[in-house]
Amino acid sequence: MRILLAEDDALLGDGLRAGLRQRGYQVDWVRSGDAAESELRAQPYAAAVLDLGLPHKDGMEVLAAVRRAGVTVPVLVLTARDAIPDRIRGLDAGADEYVVKPVDLDELAARLRALVRRAHGQVQETLRFQDLELDPAARQLRQAGAPVTLSAREFDLLHTFLLNAGRVLTRDQLEQHLYSWGQEVDSNAVEVHVHNLRRKLGAGLIRTVRGIGYMLPREDGA
Repeated sequence: MRILLAEDDALLGDGLRAGLRQRGYQVDWVRSGDAAESELRAQPYAAAVLDLGLPHKDGMEVLAAVRRAGVTVPVLVLTARDAIPDRIRGLDAGADEYVVKPVDLDELAARLRALVRRAHGQVQETLRFQDLELDPAARQLRQAGAPVTLSAREFDLLHTFLLNAGRVLTRDQLEQHLYSWGQEVDSNAVEVHVHNLRRKLGAGLIRTVRGIGYMLPREDGA
C-alpha cells in the first residue's frame, strides 16, 4: 500500500517513514506544502499523512486545494496543533482523520488501514473473497483456513486486487500501488507477481483483460 508522508521535520519524518515501511507501507516522503499538493494531484496514493506546519504552503491550504481539485485520497492530518478550533478547521477542510503528535506507530498504521478500508467500502479489517481471508494488520493470508506464504509484493498486490474487486487495473496502476520512489521496477514485475499468485492460489483467481490489465472479479461474477 503506497502512501504519501508530508512532514518537514527530518528526524520525525525519517522515523515515520521507517516505521510505516516496517508495517508494510510503501512511503513517499515530501517536506513542503508545494510538494505535497503536487504529489496528491498527480499520484494515486492509498492515503496521505499530512503535517500542517509545512514550509511554502501550510498543510491546511494544501488540504483545501486538493479537495477543491477533486482529489479524494483519504488524508490523515498529523500535527502538533491540538486546539479544538484547529481540529474543526482541519476536518471541515477535508481531513478524514485528525491526530495530534506524538502518535504511536502501531496506532497510526491502524488508522491508515481504517481510512483505506472505508474509502473502498469495506466494513471489516479482514478481507474475504471466495475461500481467501486476508488480514492486512497481521499481513497474513489463509485459503480454506490454511495459511499461505506470500512475498511482500505478492501480499500487497493481492490486497490491491481485493480492495478493487470488479475493477480493471492496468500494469502502470499496479506498479504505482506497489512501489515507492527510488525502487527499481523490472519491466515484467507485475506479470511475475500475478503469475506467482495464480500458481499459489489458483489459475482462475485473477483475470487478464487483454490489452488493458488485470482484474479480480466480484464474487457475483461481474
